[in-house]
Amino acid sequence: MVDIQRIVAPNPGPMTLDGTNTYVLGGEVVVDPGPADAQHVERLVALAPRLILVTHKHTDHTEAARELARSTGAVLRGLDPDECHGGSPLTDGEWIPVGDVELQILATPGHTHDSISIVVPGRAVLTGDTILGRGTTVIMHPDGAIAPYLASLDKLEALGDLEVLPGHGDPLPSVAEVARRYRAHRLERLDQVRAALESLGVTAAEAKVGDVADLVYVDLDDRVRGAAEASTAAQLSYLAEAG
Repeated sequence: MVDIQRIVAPNPGPMTLDGTNTYVLGGEVVVDPGPADAQHVERLVALAPRLILVTHKHTDHTEAARELARSTGAVLRGLDPDECHGGSPLTDGEWIPVGDVELQILATPGHTHDSISIVVPGRAVLTGDTILGRGTTVIMHPDGAIAPYLASLDKLEALGDLEVLPGHGDPLPSVAEVARRYRAHRLERLDQVRAALESLGVTAAEAKVGDVADLVYVDLDDRVRGAAEASTAAQLSYLAEAG
């Protein structure tokens, strides 16, 4: 069985919870090196990884990736070619050997277009920001979108009761249970957006994002307003396309 180590990179905040989770698989694969904090990067360099994987392109997951690759000679790979260094882009369904097991790469777009999850068969799934350790995920419109996100939740639910190892926050016991909860939350938000549109007397295509966000996200903290408006824009786009 492959050893899984979690290292919390020090960048706490309203969007990153306690910090970014960096995972070390089998002592040789680093997933999401996180921010370019000097002590954090030094610790990762000392591990001398052969491979670095990023779950998506956001800098709280990738800022240290190229420096780590250059310092160790490790290959850096992500779904987006721009996130690669010395290796090819990841592909959906790809298997990557680590010790005596193989990791499976699953494309799970929605939070961003290039989001992936990494399955450690029979044990866990690393979900990046597709599923978090607490709270729910932002759909980062226009890069992220609702329809692919719902499809990604279906894909993750099909994995059953694998442990969730999220990009932020603590592990969760069952990816299937969390995927069902996330889907219910997202559908509830869509209903709230529909109600807001009815209250405002506009269509999804006509609505102003800020006006809808004010009705849907009550007592919104200014620190997360941008995230709330991104998800609102994604929801309005989804409803506009659905007609």
